[in-house]
Amino acid sequence: MSITQPRGFRASGVTAGLKPSGNPDVALVINDGPLDVAAGVFTTNRIEAAPVTWSRQALTDGRARAVILNSGGANACTGPDGFADTHRTAKHVAQLLDVSAQDVLVCSTGLIGERLPMDKLLAGADAATAALATGPEADAAASAAIMTTDTRPKTASTTLPSGVSVGGMAKGAGMLAPQLATMLVVITADAVLTAEQAQQALSAATAVTFDRVDSDACMSTNDTVLLLASGASGSTADPAEIAEAVRAVSADLARQLVADAEGASHDVHIIVSGATTDAAALAVAREISRSNLVKAAIYGNDPNWGRIIAAAGCVPAEVAPFDPADLDVRVNGVMVCRGGGVGEDRELVDMSPRECLIEVFLGAGEASADIWTNDLTHEYVEENSAYST
Repeated sequence: MSITQPRGFRASGVTAGLKPSGNPDVALVINDGPLDVAAGVFTTNRIEAAPVTWSRQALTDGRARAVILNSGGANACTGPDGFADTHRTAKHVAQLLDVSAQDVLVCSTGLIGERLPMDKLLAGADAATAALATGPEADAAASAAIMTTDTRPKTASTTLPSGVSVGGMAKGAGMLAPQLATMLVVITADAVLTAEQAQQALSAATAVTFDRVDSDACMSTNDTVLLLASGASGSTADPAEIAEAVRAVSADLARQLVADAEGASHDVHIIVSGATTDAAALAVAREISRSNLVKAAIYGNDPNWGRIIAAAGCVPAEVAPFDPADLDVRVNGVMVCRGGGVGEDRELVDMSPRECLIEVFLGAGEASADIWTNDLTHEYVEENSAYST
């Protein structure tokens, strides 16, 4: 189970006909309370989709009862009419559930620049409302309905010793870049939380999980991560313990995003240590993760440390101070670069595992940070040269 494992939640996923494939495309998640606490983190792309604008505004009071999500269309760059479509969607769901439209959050994913077929979407909302349930089947249906180029649903959950449960579902397989990844994420918890505690927990979690996924340096217009708390467990567990559970579920989902990145043949974990600050370490890790030369080399099973240190050197000294002569690089445990020069024989590196570990030591301090990315493959180019989902 995932999003309905925490008490107080129901979910569904149905086929409304938004996708040419005929696959499920509308999901609904309901918080039955008694609390209706909600928090959100959204894309920082200046071009944001209408559902992002709506949900950001709706969350100003820290409350929500429902989230309706659709795949098959992003409703981004659709102007005032697109925003009206989002408002209409929220109002329709609100009437079905007898709540305020401001308590309905809206998420969309798919092709940018096209209006959604509202007759199909609203009929899908009707069907999703009728199908609301709890349990593994409901969770599976909801997580499948938000997929676009994903090859599999992404779910996670955990239960704390206090009895509090946290569950989550996500979609995303491309445009994975910081300030989230082209993803829709709903996380549920049955803890007793205030809106402030929920927002703090979610913001802290995304900063070290979803924001550390950088597949292709492309930031989506629709990124949305939501946390709903029902209070149905009656437990006022330590907020720090709940925040850690939210982080753990987020980390699990973020790792699944990388594992399903479009066309990838390697999941790449980049760890930078020996930096002056965490921000410096992150800047270097980010630069390496975005190097197409590094990513192409990994696809070719080539532990090309020259490309790795060249990418590290692109970070300005004022951002990440280090002496190039102190720089070491390990690839899958083999120190291929020592002191900024040749290390062990690169042929000793086994590049056959799906997971590739790149460790960079800057020799400038005690701080560290990590990023997950993937390699650059022919399949990625093919997938994104004909995107229509």
